[in-house]
Amino acid sequence: MHPAPLPLPTTPKAPPVLCRRCHRPLHDPESRLLRLGPTCRDPEDPTRVLPGDQDTLPGL
Repeated sequence: MHPAPLPLPTTPKAPPVLCRRCHRPLHDPESRLLRLGPTCRDPEDPTRVLPGDQDTLPGL
């Protein structure tokens, strides 16, 4: 008799990274880093930065 084969070890899958706008899964590294897909990354819609003073972080 042959012993029963052991199951192969499985690596846990990383959770999918979703686009912040359309919530579709992202696949390429740049999109995953920015958390925006290529179609949602529009140069005509830049990230808004509001002028003004910022509050200091507590404890600094």
